Amino acid sequence: MFYCREEELRRMNSRYQKGRFECIVIYGRRRVGKTALINEFCKGKPVVYFSALNASSQENLEALSKAIYTCQNPDSVNAPTYQNYADALDAVTAMAAGDRLVFVIDEYPYLAKAEKSISSRLQHIIDHQWQDSRLYLILCGSSMSFMEYQVLGYESPLYGRRTAQFKIQALTYREITVFHPELETADQALLYGVTGGIPHYINKLDVEKNLDEALLENLFNTSGYLFEEPENLLKQELREPAIYNSVISAIADGASRSNEISTKVGLESGVCVKYLKVLLELGILKKETPIAEKTGRKTVYVIDDTFFRFWYRFVPRNMSAISAGRMRLVYEQAVKRFYPDYMGLVFEKMCREYLLRYAEKLPILLSGVGQWWGTDPKTRKEVQIDIVGTPVEGNEYLIGSCKYRNEKIGTEELELLRRYAAVFRGDAGFHYYIFSKSGFTSALTEAEKRGEVTLLTLEDLYK
Repeated sequence: MFYCREEELRRMNSRYQKGRFECIVIYGRRRVGKTALINEFCKGKPVVYFSALNASSQENLEALSKAIYTCQNPDSVNAPTYQNYADALDAVTAMAAGDRLVFVIDEYPYLAKAEKSISSRLQHIIDHQWQDSRLYLILCGSSMSFMEYQVLGYESPLYGRRTAQFKIQALTYREITVFHPELETADQALLYGVTGGIPHYINKLDVEKNLDEALLENLFNTSGYLFEEPENLLKQELREPAIYNSVISAIADGASRSNEISTKVGLESGVCVKYLKVLLELGILKKETPIAEKTGRKTVYVIDDTFFRFWYRFVPRNMSAISAGRMRLVYEQAVKRFYPDYMGLVFEKMCREYLLRYAEKLPILLSGVGQWWGTDPKTRKEVQIDIVGTPVEGNEYLIGSCKYRNEKIGTEELELLRRYAAVFRGDAGFHYYIFSKSGFTSALTEAEKRGEVTLLTLEDLYK
């Protein structure tokens, strides 16, 4: 089934129907659904679909030749190989001379690594032949840094040739409900907390009876597809997967600043930064800075890929039980009872998504939503605010707290928010929001009736 990319598909088809030359750039992290989108778009259309290989230039030329020949001769098995890329691209030009033709180069970074001249070749043929043709070119890649700098970037030979670009993002917590609408709200949230909204992971989790069973069969099991997924991705993308694994493990165990991570891994600081940079480019990590402040010494590294964060949180420490086939026996005590704690950060992300995408009425127009942390000058203690919504203009802020607990939240949380807000911006106006998995006490509900705070439950986020 094809889910949730209807708007991207509509825009791609709209451009196809115009009949003009197009150069569409599609990129995003691995497993996010780029190829599924392209395949859906290509249905019923004449297409040369070439998926580049992480191999030599000659092997890629052979694969490209086969893709071209198969489009012309779908029933043929043996495909001749063009002598060079110029001849192969000339063949595509000839095929698009009169009819509309889609030409897909998937995993374009692999081809560009193998054949250094390919971007310049494409630039030349776009400028001199394809620009006036009816060819619909799609360049797709999973290396976001490569696609942004080497394809879309100013110094790329292809700069200015693209007619549209699509950065494919993970699905939101609401969008993934179409996969398993039968799940209860708490399980929908946990499914999002495990997969991070990546369609491939949702499909591979293969939920049938319930989410616990799916996790035990497909993640906490040595034969499950998802069991080795993070390690396999690191091996596929990187030359030194063991070191990258150590860096991610250090962050999963609580190290967040560059010097802390390098010390824990046993690397020199400058060397460690290089590994961190690569993981940032892959979208596995991200840098976080308190919102409304410039990047500086408060900046920390966190695991941005939710599936990686879940895997590193629960799989390594239970490896003995998993390897011995005893995970079902220890699941309740070693994994499930820690879900509320794990889901805290996931719930914060869901609440931010709600405010930015789904909330119909907000007291201010938001320019951004993030976390804030700093030191209270009176107590000299660190304070952290789960959600700070910054205004497009003015001096009013949205201040929020997110609690994923199996208990009702009371007025003490509102008082804490007020104190923290004064540390954040003493002279500003504030609108208080509290999000809770399990609801609120009657006293806090009365405070909402008086207009002091807005209260939202997990169920409210899905309405």
